[in-house]
Parts: sequence; C-alpha cells; structure tokens
Amino acid sequence: MTSRLKQAFASGKFVVSGEVGPPKGTNIHEMLQHIDLLKDKVDALNVTDNQSSVMRISSLAVCKLIKEHGGEPILQLTCRDRNRLALQSELLSASILGINNVLCLTGDYITIGDHAEAKPVFDLDSVQLIQALHQMEKGKDLAGNDLQGSPQFFAGAVVTPEADPIEPQLLKFEKKVKVGAEFFQTQAIYDIGNFKKFMQYARQFKVKIMAGIVLLTSAGMARYMNQNVPGIFVPQELIDEI
Repeated sequence: MTSRLKQAFASGKFVVSGEVGPPKGTNIHEMLQHIDLLKDKVDALNVTDNQSSVMRISSLAVCKLIKEHGGEPILQLTCRDRNRLALQSELLSASILGINNVLCLTGDYITIGDHAEAKPVFDLDSVQLIQALHQMEKGKDLAGNDLQGSPQFFAGAVVTPEADPIEPQLLKFEKKVKVGAEFFQTQAIYDIGNFKKFMQYARQFKVKIMAGIVLLTSAGMARYMNQNVPGIFVPQELIDEI
C-alpha cells in the first residue's frame, strides 16, 4: 500500500500535516471530533507517542482510528519506552493495519514527564530505528532472521533548527539522511533567521522538510514552552511583542 503522504510530497505540492494528541484516558470523543475536523484539511495527521514522557493512549491505536475515519496517519515511534523487540513488533503491527508513515524519534527523557520512577529503555536511538525499519523492508529482523512478509514504510525523522549550538543537530540530521530518512519534521520554529540558515544547509540533501508551527496564544504559553518543552525556544523579543 502506497503512502498518501509520500504521494503528496512527490506531486510537488506544499504539504501540510496536523497533530493529534492522544488523551490520557479512554474518553476519545473530543479527539475523534478533532480528527474529523482536520482529516480533509491536511495531508496527514501526526499522532504523538507519550509526548513529553506523559502516559497516554498509544500512537498506534489512534493511527488506526484515523484510518477508519478516512485520514492519513503518521505513526510517531519513540525509542524511550521500548526495546528492539517491541519496536520491531510495533512496526509490523503498523504495517498490517495499513499504517505506512513512521516518524522515528529517540524520545524525551523520562524526568520531564509524569512517571519519574519509570525506567527508560533507549535500546536503540532514532538513527538505529530508521536502520531497523529499512532492514525489515528487506525481509530481515535486527537479528538477521527472515520475516514472513516484508513491511513497506515512508520513513521520517525530526530535527531541531533552533538548537544552540546547532552543529550536533546538523551531524545527526545528516546521519538520519544517510540511513534512509525520507522526510523531516522540525520542532516549532520561531526564529526565521535560524530556519533560513538551516534550510541553506538542508537543501543539499534530497529529503522533504516540514517546518513545525505551534500557535502562541499568550506570553505565558511561550514562557512555559521555553521552560518545559525540549527543543523549543521562543525569542524574548517575540514574547515582548505578544
């Protein structure tokens, strides 16, 4: 099954995705309303995976609901909560459910979330997860065993153009490209100058870049994101303007 998101990128159009945050609990009424409102207005819907280390409904379950409602899901998969067995199992599960788009993340550290006593895994990192995904596409698991049927994915990754210093991010970005990342989603962008510099570097690679946007509703929200959301920095001059 071909990824509709991949087809959208190939068409040359300006591709837009939205984000769905799974709830913490079984009441999914509001989430389903959001899915129905967005699914025909964007090319794909990201589903976060225990975002900011806060326990919620799994990304895979919500991706399946998006498919059932006629949308195009992007499965976010972090290495924080699963070892390589569980990661590969999740990928196979996604494939048989018709979920092709996978955003591979290392994951925020446990200490910023709501289960500080949980044990982080990090058996793989995001670069190794992309490698595992492509190895499975070739019919082998990470231990070299044959698969009975091979999945096919559209592999994505993340990058943080606002990082300071930026050099480690650029090195990891290039590693992700080399192991087969086909599209990138950035953290929220608030400094256009920094983003332009990043894009000057990124354009040498044949990958698609989606710039992250999080609408700021107040100066308080901006300050909270600076203090509590890894990888996001709202410049003080923008906070002053708000």
